[in-house]
Amino acid sequence: MKPHIASLTLLCLALMLPASAQVLYDNGPINGTTDAWTINYGYIVGDTFTLLNNSTVTGFNFGLWEFPGDVLSSVQWSVSSEFPPSGTIYGSGTASGSNLTDQFISVNQYGYDIDKITVTGLNVNLTSGPTYWFSLQNAMVPSGDPVYWDENSGVGCKGDNGMGGGCPSEALETGGTILSESFDINGTSGGGQTPEPSDFVLFGSGVLCVAGLLRRKLQL
Repeated sequence: MKPHIASLTLLCLALMLPASAQVLYDNGPINGTTDAWTINYGYIVGDTFTLLNNSTVTGFNFGLWEFPGDVLSSVQWSVSSEFPPSGTIYGSGTASGSNLTDQFISVNQYGYDIDKITVTGLNVNLTSGPTYWFSLQNAMVPSGDPVYWDENSGVGCKGDNGMGGGCPSEALETGGTILSESFDINGTSGGGQTPEPSDFVLFGSGVLCVAGLLRRKLQL
């Protein structure tokens, strides 16, 4: 009897767990050797992406060129229907503190530090189908130096291979059309909603009821 109840309990608990974050769109790996575009000093850089399913965006990664020793302290981001400042804004904010990680990767041939920036803690619900613009601006480092979003020209983009679509991205910066940048969009496909407390109560009641039925059946 006990093994059956334990297995049932574990199954129900597994069903209650929220979906883990996954890559919703991948525009290719960090290049770090070709070019990069300024995302501070008033410049905005944006790239397009689409999603295969209704999803909740919980974070993103992108490649950054920085002067030696610089570490990104904050960056403004947005997801919109058009390149900013036009269009509908579906989500925006300033990533900083515990929601932003700057991971050093290497030094390129021009002497810049190449870093991977990871941003978490977002909650942006998007539907499948439309083309979205993912944009960065007002990046800050303590030194006040310029920082640059890594251009990879869409090489290695996986967005049309089971992760979103529209790959490689169309890209713009404040001055006009550019080649696309290295980034990916992370989150949960299908909404990824966390169960409410009442859901846990209902699941728990169900476990107890089924466990009681199993006990009576095994005692027959």
